[in-house]
Order: sequence, then structure tokens, then C-alpha cells
Amino acid sequence: MSQSIFLTGATGFVGGATLKRLVAEKYTVVAALRNGPQLLEDNIKTVHVESFDDATSWKDSLDGVDVVIHAAARVHVMNDAEADPLGAFRRVNVEGTLNLARHALKSGVRRFVFISSIKVNGEGTPAGVAYTPQDVPAPADPYGVSKMEAERGLRELAAESGMEVVIIRPVLVYGPGVKANFRSMMNWLDKGIPLPFGSIHNKRSLVALDNLVDLIITCISHPAAANQTFLVSDGDDLSTTQLLRKMASALDRPARLLPIPARALSGAAILLGKKSLSNRLCGSLQVDISKTRSLLGWSPIVSVDDALKATAQNFQERKKQ
Repeated sequence: MSQSIFLTGATGFVGGATLKRLVAEKYTVVAALRNGPQLLEDNIKTVHVESFDDATSWKDSLDGVDVVIHAAARVHVMNDAEADPLGAFRRVNVEGTLNLARHALKSGVRRFVFISSIKVNGEGTPAGVAYTPQDVPAPADPYGVSKMEAERGLRELAAESGMEVVIIRPVLVYGPGVKANFRSMMNWLDKGIPLPFGSIHNKRSLVALDNLVDLIITCISHPAAANQTFLVSDGDDLSTTQLLRKMASALDRPARLLPIPARALSGAAILLGKKSLSNRLCGSLQVDISKTRSLLGWSPIVSVDDALKATAQNFQERKKQ
């Protein structure tokens, strides 16, 4: 008999892909959705809630559930308009997460898989130095702080109960349907716009959506995953220049990259008030996934090149619609 999985964030980028994999592997799935017109496959049971916070009622929703995968969150946004961004993140990412976990515990859920963020570790590393799960957390923004606090609360709950907690901290996730800056870069390359990123020698870890979902599925039942924290990436760190060249190749477009020194780009970005964007494009952020590999016997199932090809194909198909 297949395990029963309770999934939040089922219409999101990561949650949606996780849902497809769960269905393909014949898990029994209950998907929690915000009230609205979202439609899932007919054979998936859904639970509709008004919000994800400490007031959300999960009464009877978790009965018979073996594992919760919590992928819903208030995500990091640029230029947050909230008067109290940290308070807004805490309501959903901390209070909402712990409320769900307490209800899961009362319902006899065996394992709680929490999709956190590498922002718990921090915003960047020196080139050649990688974050590890054992590092002292150093979040630098409200989103990262909220994820760290949620992790801490979940560990405390696990320590005082029999429910297992698994924490996964992804780096930047890309794949078919990706949005935000990654999609913008594909759009620029597709249009042949010259970009000043031809001489960036940083190193950044990325994770393909298929690789992240595969790790999530692994953590549903792997005995060694219990009460552990895992970092996840493709295991192939790239400079911004390398990424853009690979992305252009996947799009079958020339990479028109101007060799502007990173120092000059960073200086210009600071003058324009775009320091955080400069850090992402010119700075390094690497993760060490050796614990994930050794403890779980897990390896990325798709390469960067193959994942970029799938992402580019989806991008081009969406253009035609």
C-alpha cells in the first residue's frame, strides 16, 4: 500500500513538479490549496484553506497521512511593499509552518519534510568555499530569517516528539516554467541583446527542478534522512558567464557577452542602487552536497546541460502560445 502524502504549495513551481512525480509514482496525495480556482487532477484529494498562518485549521485534513511535504511559503520578493516584511514572513513561514507541524504531530504523521532555503546559510561565499549544513546560520534578509526560525521550531518539535523532520535547503531552482530573473536572462539571450557579463569569474550552485524533486521524493522514506538537514544542487557550479553561454546554446542563440570586468559592473550596480542584483550576478554562492550524496546515496538525476535544454524548450513553446 502506498504512503499517503500531504503536500502544500501544490500549484507552485516546486510543489507542482513534486505533485506530478508523486502521482506518477502512485502515492496517495492530499494537496492543500489556498481558496481559489486552482484545478488539479480529479484523482487528487484537495483541502482548501484561506491562509497559511497560525490560525489555519487543519482539523481532520491530516487524518491517515504518513508524510507532510511543506513547500508552501511566503517567498522572497524584491522591493517588498510590506510595512513590516519580517512580520509578514513570520506569519506564514514560521507561525504557519509550526501550526501545520503541530497538527501533523497530533494526527500521527510520521515525517515532516520542510522545503527551506539556502538563504538560511547566507547570501554568498568566497569563490571556492562552499556552504555546508553544519555552518552557523547567517541569514541576511527577512525571508532567510523566517526560514531559519521555522527550521529551529521544527527541530525543537522533533526533539520533544516522535515525529521525524527533514529539512532541505535548495539553492536557485530552475527548470521548465521558471520565472523571475532566470526567465529574464533567457528572454535577453533569445532576443540577442548584448549583455555585459562576458568576464565574470564567480562560482554559483544551481539546482534543476527535476533534481530537487528527486531529492524530496527520496526524503519521504529514506531512513537516514530522519532529523537531518540537506543542501542540494546540480553538483556542477558555474560562473555567470558560463551559465549564460550554456543557456544561449540551449536556446540555439549566440551569446553576445561583453567582457566588462566584474569590479566595474559591481561599482555601477551600487551607484544605481542594485547592489543585491550585482551580488547575485557577480558574487559566488556554492554549496557542498557531499552529506546529501553520502548519507542518502543520492546523486543529481539530470545534468545542467540537459536541464537547461528542457528549460529552453519550455520557454520557446510558451512563446508560441
